[in-house]
Amino acid sequence: MTLPTCLLRLVAICLGVLVGCDADAPVVPAPSRAVFARDVYPILLRDCGFPACHGDPLRSFHLFGPGRLRLDPDTDLLDPPTDDELAASYERTRAMLLRPAGEDAEVLLVRKPGPGGGHQGVDENGDNVYVDRDDPALVTIAAWAAGEAAQ
Repeated sequence: MTLPTCLLRLVAICLGVLVGCDADAPVVPAPSRAVFARDVYPILLRDCGFPACHGDPLRSFHLFGPGRLRLDPDTDLLDPPTDDELAASYERTRAMLLRPAGEDAEVLLVRKPGPGGGHQGVDENGDNVYVDRDDPALVTIAAWAAGEAAQ
């Protein structure tokens, strides 16, 4: 098992222990990894994973993958994503689904890139991320986040 995999498992165990200790603790959803890898990850990598955006390792939410930030600097820039990169990207994306127990507010992963969110529908360069709530990419992300994406 590689070091990143060990760290991810340790974080998952710690989250499980912490969540299990307090009934009011935030609940971290765990939507399908397969749907994430197939449908959501390519969208996030394409639309959000740029070096100046969520491809920046200094940001709490960043993505790893081909043509973007690589988890292992020795991985060729254009090689397919490694299992560790998919796992790390999944866990970081899952963290963007966190909300206090019992709250129905839209999750940050869906709210921020859309109109009225942190990006106000545009990125820091003034380009549209998702112009409206009906953008197919945002709909796909929202469905996955809600656990509604097709298996």
